Amino acid sequence: MLDVRRLVLLRDLEAHGTVTAVAELHRVTPSAVSQQLRLLEEEAGTALLERTGRSVHLTAAGHRLAADTGAVLAALEEARERLRTGAGEPTGPVHLACFPSALVPLAAPLGEALERAHRGLEVHITEAEPEAAVRLLLQRRADVALVYRYTNLAAPPHPGIETRTLRTDPLVAVLRADHPAAAPATAAGGAGVPVDLRELADTSWITAPPQTPCGDAVLQACRSAGFTPRVRHTCTDFAAMTALAASGGHTVLIPRLATDRLPPSLTVRPVSDATLTRTIETAVRQGTAHQPTVAACLEAAARLG
Repeated sequence: MLDVRRLVLLRDLEAHGTVTAVAELHRVTPSAVSQQLRLLEEEAGTALLERTGRSVHLTAAGHRLAADTGAVLAALEEARERLRTGAGEPTGPVHLACFPSALVPLAAPLGEALERAHRGLEVHITEAEPEAAVRLLLQRRADVALVYRYTNLAAPPHPGIETRTLRTDPLVAVLRADHPAAAPATAAGGAGVPVDLRELADTSWITAPPQTPCGDAVLQACRSAGFTPRVRHTCTDFAAMTALAASGGHTVLIPRLATDRLPPSLTVRPVSDATLTRTIETAVRQGTAHQPTVAACLEAAARLG
């Protein structure tokens, strides 16, 4: 009989590439992961890993077993939930992970709607960016996560995770009224007039740091428009970005969802690059979408989306 916990380690090794990364995900030591994988090979009776120096790679048999693990875990999740709930009415705690800019507009009303509709539910919300939220799901420390992905960045799917699209959230230019590209803010019919990123090429910028999703998405869009932005400030907090823009007149591109509390001196313009947007999704572990608590959360999120 193959040990399910060891199968999970094999699947995560395929997804994350190194024993160290798997150890960090499961909050154990790399030596413990290596030992469990060796035991899994003994159980399987075949080589699942190829070891070259300090590197470890899955064999063809290892890849096949990792692919089968998803179906095994999904079946176990469904069986566990059938034991836990008889009537199917959602009760007990539900843990929701959510990225910062969606806490106020999405997570808070979602929690309120769930507890109002299902008196036996108790919602717990944890702030987490998408990568951290997925880890919480895989560690079973979260049941549902609100995550996002940027359209112009390649984002491979996470093994063991199912996602559903809630809405698209375009990035918009946030500019001070005296910014050269601030006018015209609206067309005659009241619709926002898109600004071409090339109109912003000669201005100073505030962006998220490099190697963050927002920072990389903005940089990629600017380079596609034919320039590299002159970055004055970098930070991850959208409210801080807009405060700096208000005081210094710099260009900011942020998701529209984060523009509900702007200083009065700032204006918002859509951008003409249709790829500069992020898709907001719900994420759950495979096999859990039909569990009563998770299903209730997904349904409520879909109504809000």
